[in-house]
Amino acid sequence: MTEGRELADMMERRKVDILCVQETRWKGSKARSIGAGFKLFYYGVDSKRNGVGVVLKEEFGRNVLEVKRVSDRVMSLKLEIEGVMLNVVSGYAPQVGCELEEKERFWSELDEVIESIPAGERVVIGADFNGHVGEGNTGDEEVMGKFGVKERNLEGRMVVDFAKRMDMAVVNTYFQKREEHRVTYKSGGRSTQVDYILCRRGNLKEISDCKVVVGESVARQHRMVVCRMTLMVCKKKEVKDRDREENQVVEAEKGGML
Repeated sequence: MTEGRELADMMERRKVDILCVQETRWKGSKARSIGAGFKLFYYGVDSKRNGVGVVLKEEFGRNVLEVKRVSDRVMSLKLEIEGVMLNVVSGYAPQVGCELEEKERFWSELDEVIESIPAGERVVIGADFNGHVGEGNTGDEEVMGKFGVKERNLEGRMVVDFAKRMDMAVVNTYFQKREEHRVTYKSGGRSTQVDYILCRRGNLKEISDCKVVVGESVARQHRMVVCRMTLMVCKKKEVKDRDREENQVVEAEKGGML
């Protein structure tokens, strides 16, 4: 799997820990090492179309609790990292010219995956949505920033509507970058933004940066979108333990005084 090794080398070079991939065209439902310390989980039913996957640093492999391979357009992984549940979802929406029925099936599958995740768990979606959410956010301030690209189309509207009903945020659009670092697809004279990262709105503060990486050839016309996310680990248990120890000391002191 030469492409897999190229992905691994790119992730190592760019210091990427988790990567969602689409249009993989790898047939099967497997997990395998692709070299350079990375492991690929993927699903595809046909070697000529679609296919989705998630690549992880192998050290995270033991943290994987669940893998859901819904279709050759949607799959998800659940990991536990220092007590935090992180769900990584890879999606590949039908292209503009596809039948409406196929588009609705994709969004139904994605809805079902997100709705099945408990509210307290982190969710990050990395997807080729094949739509333009557009520049500006008038009327949609709760789910996106101002820094999309060009004008919204019907498929982009579907992305925004999904974000609203699932209380998620379109991460790319919150970071002011030069257009070169916002455009995710470039072919000939066409420059568009169709690949997005989404997270729960309440966890947006954990993401400190998001941009397109320019100059990587592995993804062909598509460019890799990267974000830096710092998981806020809950320390409640430690606090409770410390409080309990302090209470025991107070009780002992009281006992001594009596």
